[in-house]
Amino acid sequence: MGVQLFSAPGMMQPVPYHHVAVASGSRHVHVAGQISRDEAGRPVAVGDLRGQVAQALRNTGYGLGGAGAGFADVVRLTFYVTNWSPERIGDFMAGVEDVAGELGLPQPLPPSSLIGVDYLFEPDVLVEVEATAILD
Repeated sequence: MGVQLFSAPGMMQPVPYHHVAVASGSRHVHVAGQISRDEAGRPVAVGDLRGQVAQALRNTGYGLGGAGAGFADVVRLTFYVTNWSPERIGDFMAGVEDVAGELGLPQPLPPSSLIGVDYLFEPDVLVEVEATAILD
């Protein structure tokens, strides 16, 4: 299986993600929105965007792994963040960087969207991550 990540000439740079992913393969893996909870459902890093981003990415990694995939197979990440403002990008990116090596998360990231929302399903949830991967 191959995933090629790149940003074509003329696309805005620098950004912390690639603009384009091209994948070959026949198995699609879709990981539902993952949040900052441990396997027992207990909240992790309450009130801490950095910690919640890291834990949500760990949980996304568990989902990918369960399907025989990893972050090298990811062609799309979508992040939903409550009460988003540009001043929060430092904490957000620190959470990504905290687990990038641990999870084999490419840097720059695969094509990604960060969508600001007012509220997620529980008041302590600051971030939710969805992933799409392609496997042979």
